[in-house]
Amino acid sequence: MEGKNCILLVDNGSHRAASVLNLRRIAKELSIHSGRPIHPVSLLHSTKIDSDDLDGVPADITEPFLEEKLSNGIANFLVVPLFFGRSAAIYEYLPQRIGQMRKQFSNLKVRIADPLVDIENVQNDDVAQILADLVRIKISENQLKRPSVTLVDHGTPRKKVNDVRNFIANQLKDILSDEVSMVEPSSMESRPEPEYDFNQPLLENLLGSDGFCDDVILSMLFISPGRHAGEGGDIHTICLDSEAKSNGLKTYVSGLLSEHEGIVKILDTRLRSGIDSLPI
Repeated sequence: MEGKNCILLVDNGSHRAASVLNLRRIAKELSIHSGRPIHPVSLLHSTKIDSDDLDGVPADITEPFLEEKLSNGIANFLVVPLFFGRSAAIYEYLPQRIGQMRKQFSNLKVRIADPLVDIENVQNDDVAQILADLVRIKISENQLKRPSVTLVDHGTPRKKVNDVRNFIANQLKDILSDEVSMVEPSSMESRPEPEYDFNQPLLENLLGSDGFCDDVILSMLFISPGRHAGEGGDIHTICLDSEAKSNGLKTYVSGLLSEHEGIVKILDTRLRSGIDSLPI
């Protein structure tokens, strides 16, 4: 028996094995920290990865995973989101799919814990503190003196997700105020329509501009490696192109949030509060 709740650590999913393996690592560490079994499960996508690239173990995605557990008599689940903010994928799409599943499994109960960042609580700076530590590592490794920092995310069609970027950037600015010259948010990409201009500035436009034409650290608002944040990914390409265009620009990419041991403590806090929440 797995206890009252079957606990899932859920990310968005990826086509890259490194992302799934990273999810599994975090789930294992969270299981040890919390003393509870934790299942690494992606929302979508990851089943397309060849199991040979995943140590011979196929990736799990939410609906088939829940159905398999339900068929074995387990009906109570807690989803711990590995998401920065209240993404539509986890707080809108997933509840819709749960509603459809209840037509077949009327006893299904799912709780969804809070995301990593609560922008309603200005004291909630644990993610920003981790990102600051990762910036400090880059400063120390490269003996930099008051570099500029940009907190860069993927970019989003949802203003609420962008609000999380800006919330963390302001916290990072306060935390690193005496150690860097400036902190500004940016996004990797944005849709072209004016209603998505909240993603500005784009990283490619920020790099090489005033204040960002010498040593620049990219504080990565990405959780796991993938085609954007991984080695040779889209952000790496943007940095190389920008350095080629701007004489004197040197970029340094910080570690990802999941590489810091503090993420497990944050997830455990969300897990514990999620257990006491109401089912969706």
